[in-house]
Formats: sequence, structure tokens, C-alpha cells
Amino acid sequence: MQIFCKNNFPVSAIKLIRKYCASVMKEDLSISNFKFPTDDFTNVSPKILSLVGKNLHNKDFHPLCLMKKRIMQYFYVAYKGRTGKPIFSIFDDLHPMVTVEQNFDSLLIPEDHVSRKKSDCFYFNKNYMLRAHMTAHQVELIKMGLDNFLMFGDVYRRDEIDSTHYPVFHQCDAVRLFHKEQLFDLIQTEVFERNPSSENKLKQKEHTVVASREIEQQLKVTLEGLARCIFGNDIECRWVDAYFPFTHPSWELEIKRNGNWLEVLGCGIIRQAILQQAGADDLLGWAFGLGLDRLAMIQYSIPDIRTFWMKDPGFLIQFHNKSPQDKVTYKEVSIYPPCKNDISFWINDGFEDNNFYSLVREVGGDLIEQVQLIDKFTHPKTGRKSRCYTIVYRHLEKTLTQAEVNEVHKEIEKTAEKVLGVTIR
Repeated sequence: MQIFCKNNFPVSAIKLIRKYCASVMKEDLSISNFKFPTDDFTNVSPKILSLVGKNLHNKDFHPLCLMKKRIMQYFYVAYKGRTGKPIFSIFDDLHPMVTVEQNFDSLLIPEDHVSRKKSDCFYFNKNYMLRAHMTAHQVELIKMGLDNFLMFGDVYRRDEIDSTHYPVFHQCDAVRLFHKEQLFDLIQTEVFERNPSSENKLKQKEHTVVASREIEQQLKVTLEGLARCIFGNDIECRWVDAYFPFTHPSWELEIKRNGNWLEVLGCGIIRQAILQQAGADDLLGWAFGLGLDRLAMIQYSIPDIRTFWMKDPGFLIQFHNKSPQDKVTYKEVSIYPPCKNDISFWINDGFEDNNFYSLVREVGGDLIEQVQLIDKFTHPKTGRKSRCYTIVYRHLEKTLTQAEVNEVHKEIEKTAEKVLGVTIR
């Protein structure tokens, strides 16, 4: 299977999907000239598939593209080879269709890990999915012999609904690898433990403490420099210990913005087992991942993640002909009042909030600003359980009437009963 193709997603494929509950479909899915038999894992929907190939991060003067270019420029300047050319390769058109092995197994993510659940990811079937992170391509690129690279692309997750979450967002992932001789020249001591025993909070079992410390230092200096490049030289940073299955030790970088600490990226030293399976036994290195949407929202003061998908010229003109270094403060095109409707229903066994959130997105589209769980109830006699949510509707470009909202709300109720098996109260 060729993973490294351009995003040439055929519109005709979308027409094959006739129901939101894809698991009951009889037809195969045809995506980018590949056919996928559906099974019990199939949950990708027409709404999500319609967003594949939009590639906002590659659209000139889009704020996500400006953020991508700013990151690229930083690495081009910070890392140059002997001839003066940048040493980091750039990949920004990797197709989002990946195997489950790429997205999880190759990164040592356990089979029982919560991130694998159908309620968290978009699956074509049990073997293929829309990537949930750009790290899904890490092993394949290392196998190709690459040791310094940046990846930019769209990723897909079923998540809660509010101003900072959307089922499609954009990430930058990076990898920097060192050959053991290269690292030895820096630390003048052994890089790998001769008799690996057990790992601790400072290092993996295969690495010496000195080697791990050197990689950590280079990683943190690089990423603090990136934070200053994006947010200014006076930005205050701090490091927080974290856990990721594919790195150890691992950290999150936070910046102080308007008096609040905000997490902007996760990073760590790549698990040696990942490098070994990629045929890079003699290499060590670091990796990081960050959300372009999150950084752009912070940098440009954009209050709602849906804004990135607007076609209104009043939004796009604010970034037209701007450079990645220009300071831009987003000004809302218009402010329209929200409409709120509650929905309450009895649930069945196996009900998951994320399945309901995805259904609401599918039916209501970008009219949905937020879905908030406001009440849980268990009937004292029957034991039946219910949920009550408030759905906030707001159009980014016009005022919604209550009649318009009520029509969409009724459709959400009907679809929830049909697809999720709930009973409206």
C-alpha cells in the first residue's frame, strides 16, 4: 500500500456512504482508488470524509499555513548542514489514510489503550483508519533512512465539542536522530548501556544517563527556541513531566500567556524499541508534536476553532499577504447570538458520550458551537439511566432563527434514536 501519496480524495467516494451509521452498510468504501470492506469498526461518516483533502495548512496566507511556515523557518535557520543547507526534510502532503498498525502498533501503543476505541477514532474498518496523529508516519519515514524531518497534516479524532475542539485539526510532528558515534563525540562516553537492566525516570534501559541527558538538553533548547520564535523572546516557559507510549522520558512545554499557563506541545526521547523495528538500532533521538490550530488560536487571538474553516472573505482578508513574522490580531467578522436547546434521553448499555458528540456534529455541522452534559440520572426503581445535554447553536456568518435551530434539533433527536438506540424523554 502506498501511504505517501498526495491528498487526491475522490468526491465520488463520498457518495457511496449513504447512512451515518456506516457499520450497517453493505457496500465497500472506495477511498483514493482503494476499496475497503466495511465491518463492525466502520464509523467514518460523510461529513468527515468531506473534510479530507482540504489541507488548510497548505493554503497560502491561511493562518494555519502561516504557522506552518513559521515553524519551518525556525528549523531551517537553527539546523543547517556543512554546506549551509537545511537538514530537516519537510512532509506536508502525507495522505491521512493509514493502517491501524501505523497509528498504534508501530508506536508501542497497547491494545487496550483508550485511544484505540471506536469512540475516539474514525475507522474505515478494523485495519484502516484516518490518522489520529502525525506520529503515525514516524516509523515509515525512519525506515526510508531519514533522520531529521518535520511532518505537517490534518488529523482526525472523535472528541468533545467546544470552542477548542473539532473532529479535524492539524499537527506538526518532528524527529531528530543522532548516530551513536555522533553522540559519543559530544559526551565523550558510552551511549548505550552494555548490560541493560531496567529503566528509570531519567532514561530508558538501553541508554546511559549521560546520553539521555544530552538528548534531553538539545530537545529542550530547541523547543524553547521555537516558543520564543513564535511568541516572542520574553515568553515565559516551563517543563512538565508527561507520559507518552512512544517516548521516555517525556515532557510537555507550557507557556505563560495573559497570566495563564498553556500547554503547547508534547515531546520526549524516542523509545529505542521503535527505532529498532525501523532498522535504526544505532540511532537515538527526540521527537515532538504540537497542534497548529492551538498555536494559531493563541498567537492570532482566534476564539473558536471553527473559524479556520470559514470561507468568509472578512476572515481570510485579515491574513492576506501577511508573512509568518507579521503580528496579526484577529477581529471577529460579526458577533451573532447563540441559541440553546436541551436534549434528554434514556441510554442503553455501551452508550458513549463521544458517539453522541460525533452524531451531533454530523447532523448539525458547523452550526454546533458546544455540547455540554448538564445532568445524569438513574431511575431509582427501574435502574434506567438518562443523559441531558445543552446544545449551543451559533452560525459564524449570520443570525440563526429559533425555527431553524428547532428543525436541526429535531433531526438530532430522530437520528440519535435511530443510530444510538436512545429513547428521547
